[in-house]
Amino acid sequence: MPRFHYFAYGSNLLAERLTARCPSARVIGAVSVTGWRLVFQAKSFDGSGKATMVKGEDGDVVHGRLYEIAVAEREGLDRAEGADRDPPIHVRHDDFVVTAADGSTVSDVSVHLAREETVALPPWDWYRALIVAGAMQAELPAADVAALAVVPALPDVLPKRKTRLEALRILVGAGYAELAKACGASVPVAPAASTTLDEVAERAVAEAISAA
Repeated sequence: MPRFHYFAYGSNLLAERLTARCPSARVIGAVSVTGWRLVFQAKSFDGSGKATMVKGEDGDVVHGRLYEIAVAEREGLDRAEGADRDPPIHVRHDDFVVTAADGSTVSDVSVHLAREETVALPPWDWYRALIVAGAMQAELPAADVAALAVVPALPDVLPKRKTRLEALRILVGAGYAELAKACGASVPVAPAASTTLDEVAERAVAEAISAA
């Protein structure tokens, strides 16, 4: 079965998020691209901010995750990223080069980037939680997790939004029930007291730093 490489840097960092969209997706490993910055300057159809990458300085780096996915599922991934909308939210590019931890490179990698950049927009808290969970799962640098954790985010104005409920289910299923609870999900996780996503992420970053 023909397959293609895909670079994830946003919510698709979390393997369970991507496999819900592309069941064949298989993690290759952590990779990075230089000369780019991660920003929340893609405007979603619901008005919230989504992650994208913009050209930066030579020293800028975006860390992410490389997947291998069946070509038959590429159109479905495009739809999930809003590439089929008019105008599209993201556009797929198939000519990226990413670098692995050992210095080797992989070319002809697919990635979704915003069709056009907007001013920075706050994402919904559940979307930020997906990215933070994915960054932790992929064992991205602690500084990256910390930077993602402090991105300003808002509670979804529509608590029963389908995409929100799906995201919370994925977080719980992936073992990040505490992050889901911090976004307002009713799940039996400790601590029972109210916890914010910032507090959860701060603890995770502290643990990552102490373990380094």
